[in-house]
Amino acid sequence: MRAPAKAGGFGRGLDGEAFTKLHCQVISLVHRETYLRPPLCPIQRGSPVSSISHPQVAAVAPVYHAPTKRNGRRPPVRVLAADHNPLFRDAMVRAIEHCPELEVVAEAADGPEALAYIESLHPDVAVIDVDIRDLDSETMLEAVAREQPSTRVILISTAVEADGAYRSLAAGAAGFIGKTADADQLCNAIAAAARGQTVLAPEVQTGLAIEIRLRARNDRPILSGREREILCLVAEGRTAPEIARELYLGIATVKTHLLHLYEKLGVSERAAAVATAMRRGLLE
Repeated sequence: MRAPAKAGGFGRGLDGEAFTKLHCQVISLVHRETYLRPPLCPIQRGSPVSSISHPQVAAVAPVYHAPTKRNGRRPPVRVLAADHNPLFRDAMVRAIEHCPELEVVAEAADGPEALAYIESLHPDVAVIDVDIRDLDSETMLEAVAREQPSTRVILISTAVEADGAYRSLAAGAAGFIGKTADADQLCNAIAAAARGQTVLAPEVQTGLAIEIRLRARNDRPILSGREREILCLVAEGRTAPEIARELYLGIATVKTHLLHLYEKLGVSERAAAVATAMRRGLLE
């Protein structure tokens, strides 16, 4: 009598151990081709073959590897986008993601959040609103230089002024650009900063040269437009919280501008700042 034929189909007719080995080899090949984590053999606890030992069945913790070249191309520049205005932040993210050489790794709505992402994710470039809330830009730059010096910071501002650019570059910024920049200008600035270059908005370059010459002569204090606004409000008797609400700034940012005013005027308090400004013709 002829022996009964074994049932057909993939994997049929194998004993438990042979089937388990074949299953693990197939999964290993699939995982290797798709660049997933090291293979684990999916044997259910309590199954007939769950007690079988196999050298390929091992739990391996996933390991993060820094981006490397693929197909001869460099990995994208990793970017953090930080602005307290959600509409502008969303537009900035869309502009950056449109460029294949750039990749947004995080978004932040305030200074502490941005700094936390910089310290944890190590982006190549951080684009940060100069008036971001809860942490003034100069303190931010100092913290980045101390904690994550490899991250290049571009400050972006509504008011593109020479004084702001001067202070930002002096504090360690890799660039200073305006919010009127288009998508191509923003992406080009990020790419240039990632290459180690310093980027400046075209409209601020001439003013920055004048600012440097004036500071070299040290003839009189040079106030930025924002500082003049705050000085006028101080002269009207406004408090820091009131000024912050009036100008849509964070209170910490207003206090930083006040400190800059005191430094430039050579005073240490509000009344003296107003009196000195009037004497020097800085208030009309």
